Amino acid sequence: MSSVRTLIRSRAGAPHLYGRAIHQQVWPGSQWSLCSGGYHTGARERPTELRYSNTHLDTIFALSTHPGKAGVAVIRVSGPQAKAVLRRMTPTTSPLPRPRHAVTRRLLCPQTSELLDKGMVVWFPGPRSFTGEDTIEFHCHGGKAVVDGLLRGIGNVGQQVRLAEAGEFARRAFENDKLDLTEVEGLADLLNAETEAQRRLALRQADGGLKTLYENWRTQLIQSMALIEALIDFGEDENIEDDVYDNVIAKVNTLYGDIKRHTDDDRCGEILRDGIHVTILGPPNAGKSSFLNFITKRQAAIVSPIPGTTRDVVEVSLDIGGYPILIGDTAGLRSSEDAIEMEGVRRAQDRINLADINIAVLPITDFHSNSGTSNAEDASRGCNVDPIVLEAIRRNPQTLVLINKMDLSGPDAEKIINGVRADDSARTHGLWGISCQTGDGVGQFLQDFVKILKERFETSLTGGTSITQYRHRKHLENCLQSLEAFLNYGPDDIVLGAEELRHAASDLGRITGRVDVEEVLDVVFREFCIGK
Repeated sequence: MSSVRTLIRSRAGAPHLYGRAIHQQVWPGSQWSLCSGGYHTGARERPTELRYSNTHLDTIFALSTHPGKAGVAVIRVSGPQAKAVLRRMTPTTSPLPRPRHAVTRRLLCPQTSELLDKGMVVWFPGPRSFTGEDTIEFHCHGGKAVVDGLLRGIGNVGQQVRLAEAGEFARRAFENDKLDLTEVEGLADLLNAETEAQRRLALRQADGGLKTLYENWRTQLIQSMALIEALIDFGEDENIEDDVYDNVIAKVNTLYGDIKRHTDDDRCGEILRDGIHVTILGPPNAGKSSFLNFITKRQAAIVSPIPGTTRDVVEVSLDIGGYPILIGDTAGLRSSEDAIEMEGVRRAQDRINLADINIAVLPITDFHSNSGTSNAEDASRGCNVDPIVLEAIRRNPQTLVLINKMDLSGPDAEKIINGVRADDSARTHGLWGISCQTGDGVGQFLQDFVKILKERFETSLTGGTSITQYRHRKHLENCLQSLEAFLNYGPDDIVLGAEELRHAASDLGRITGRVDVEEVLDVVFREFCIGK
């Protein structure tokens, strides 16, 4: 068994598996080198790992704060010439600042020594910086002329000092092992977060939540691979215990269950990241557009007494209770001879089928109270709701139903609402009575709506880390397929099983950027602004 432990120690950190080298196109000015050494298992020699060697020749700079007039602007400089930039942009008599301490300095033009501004300077010597390289931050006044003057001055320091490309600071942090790919994606999401829920979700990912989880799973797989390889190489060795294979099967079964539970999340993390798609549906003139205008507090959609006014989807972004909502008003659902209106109905039905949550708005005038009866079911039998609308609600049992125009219902309003709620043949998720004309009931619905959102999505923000990208989910699904294939192989097919474990570990490595991810890097780093 000692030989098995030796294999585990030697392979646990390797980003490639079973001697397949990682062939990657690299960022200009960098190279990948093979670390010396390796391990030998009697029959085959395998390299240990490929690591990035930092040979960036260019020093990059950019405005890291938003352009335009502001009290303060921050210009970031990173690369081997960062210290030279600092020396040229400040008086020659000024000492080098202490690392990570802000100091005030006169900022000068490197060609003429003309005073450009007075500001603060922070020196971050590598590798203890965001990019892992020597980094300087100039904190100056945020006027356009001041910022432009400083950027021109930094650009004139030397030929190897140039303006950064979009996302290049973050890319250097990734290449220098300061961030993994999930942390980079989390950082991009944090910069783009517009609601409290998106901020919390992105911050957990940027803080390494997914990295820790996936790297832990990958380490477990590599350890299992080492044990399987030991059985392949030393299967006849009496030092190999008989239960090694059974132990690997047990570990892989546990890991399969963990990953499966992680992916069975109803896409909550992805939905929160991209925005919760909510569709308003109902018959013409039910008050759908009035409801949209009421909750957005503006005239987002045209309101008219003419049925069929809304022909296309009108979408508005909202922050409701800290959750990102993309709410769409749709054409009234009904049969019509008008080809344009029927195209609007078709688009409405497509939007309904793709929505995360549907809200049906029905006018109370489509329900007639059977006066003289106290039976709630009898009170709801006079229903004139279009069958197309009822079918759309029945196909989506999580639909929230709003009975609108309560101000027109008179004394029978409560009886009608109770009747519809008791009948509930459409199996709705909830029912509220509102009036978009007076606002009655809308506030209560919005409070209940936030509770529904919390019930569905809060676990993604407070529980375990959540999948936020389709890319992650695809690799995890591929990993599960490989693990399932391994479990289906028996001891007689141990070599084929080992190959499946290699594929599974490779898919986990692609999520964090440890293995073969060059094809996704440009897509990821395009999400950043120039100065990040």
